[in-house]
Amino acid sequence: MKIIKKLLKYIVIFILSLVTYLLIVTLLSFVSVNEDLVENQQEISIYILTNGVHTDIVLPIKNEHHDWSNQLKFEHTKSKDTTYQYAALGWGDKGFYLETPTWADLKASTAIKAASGLSTSAMHVTFYKDLKESNSCKKLQISSDNYKKLILFINESFQTKSGEFLKIETEAVYGKHDVFYEANGSYSLFYTCNSWANQALKAANQKAALWTISDSGIFRHYEK
Repeated sequence: MKIIKKLLKYIVIFILSLVTYLLIVTLLSFVSVNEDLVENQQEISIYILTNGVHTDIVLPIKNEHHDWSNQLKFEHTKSKDTTYQYAALGWGDKGFYLETPTWADLKASTAIKAASGLSTSAMHVTFYKDLKESNSCKKLQISSDNYKKLILFINESFQTKSGEFLKIETEAVYGKHDVFYEANGSYSLFYTCNSWANQALKAANQKAALWTISDSGIFRHYEK
């Protein structure tokens, strides 16, 4: 009987903790930061892009402020195409990225490591030739100063050696125009792929959620 009571107690604590977590996550995602920001110099176009779960920050491959092709190399992709114009950058759990192409492939060990912050992370870079604005792809006009802040944040997310981003040698890419790199930081229940994208927007002084773990927590601040 004591064992059953203890078990029920732990179940109740778990349920209450989960409900509290979800409530806090939802409420804080509605709180906007930089909402009243007005970019006096709208010099550079960037994008936020979602696949319905995960948010990428999309940047021009090359402009007068930065040339990403020096570090995000076209030859690292299967296509080796050099005509791409944009790079979509996302951060996330390395196990999810490389071992879970579909939800059916999700292993309990991968989920536990990711949720607990015990696993390593990766940067996923997808190249595009053009982008079209839609509900899942929002265009942002930012100043050169804020773009430089965004560059700094993203650069610090990559692991480097002698100034080079460390490519992950894997066949688990999603197509012919993407590549994975080693990243800094750990994924957890409190810091997800979307939390990273949200932090990137904050670093660039753009509209963002106070805190979010979901793509909707970002995109709701860009609804017209």
